[in-house]
Amino acid sequence: MVRYNPKTWFGLIFHSYSKHIIHVLFPALVFIGAYTAVVVFLIVDFFEIKFQGTTAIHSLLGIVLGLFLVFRTNSAYDRWWEGRKNWGALVNNTRNLALKIGAFLDKEDKESRLYFAQMIPNFVMALKEHLREGTRLEDLDVIEGEFLDRLEDVQHKPNIISLMLYEKVNELYMSKKFTQEQFFVLDKELKSFSDIMGACERIRNTPIPYSYSMYIKKFIFTYIITLPFAFMYPYAYWTIPMVLMVFFILVTIELIAEEIEDPFGRDVNDLPTDSLSKKIKANVREILI
Repeated sequence: MVRYNPKTWFGLIFHSYSKHIIHVLFPALVFIGAYTAVVVFLIVDFFEIKFQGTTAIHSLLGIVLGLFLVFRTNSAYDRWWEGRKNWGALVNNTRNLALKIGAFLDKEDKESRLYFAQMIPNFVMALKEHLREGTRLEDLDVIEGEFLDRLEDVQHKPNIISLMLYEKVNELYMSKKFTQEQFFVLDKELKSFSDIMGACERIRNTPIPYSYSMYIKKFIFTYIITLPFAFMYPYAYWTIPMVLMVFFILVTIELIAEEIEDPFGRDVNDLPTDSLSKKIKANVREILI
């Protein structure tokens, strides 16, 4: 996630992210520039076709396209913001669980306190990587023995870690280290882990409907391909930078929407789940150890 000062206008205008966007769009910009130049040359210079161009149709289509892009960007941002709220809730709930376990457990029970100090961050780390390409054991604080055996061949590692947390709490309850009231209090925090995980998976596994994504790209493509015919009279070769500018603006908005609609990856504008995971780990260890 990009850290920036929203008050530095020139810093934002010339930020390196702009160079990244230009680099991504460079082949398309070259194609559109070459296409526009060829169209203008053939019609204006080679065939010398005379007709009165008009921007009226593109002005009307631009309004419709603008509405499409606003909806597209808003829907993508809603997904990004919902993901951020879920990870904010995860930060709070891991702290609450650690605080309650730290208060309920005897300070002499260092083994149980260490177990939770490792397993709570393990759940967060496993969830973070599960929302990407999958969790690897080397990403976790591995507890020897049963931990390795139960997770090695499992596809959904956050589920099993959540189960192991439940089992440990139940074990401590059965051994009278937790009271019944304390068990119910901890159950609420543990249940929230599954709720947050399900909400994040829903965002990750439910993309924008295919037909909507396809048609908005077709609409932008058609709009840009026909734009030179509206501008070439009376602007001639000035049509090229004008079409490139419109193309850059429209496609950049679509690229931003594509990037933030899946907020759990490693793109520049994705959520800072790596730093949040490290923060949770540090907080939980500070409370329990």
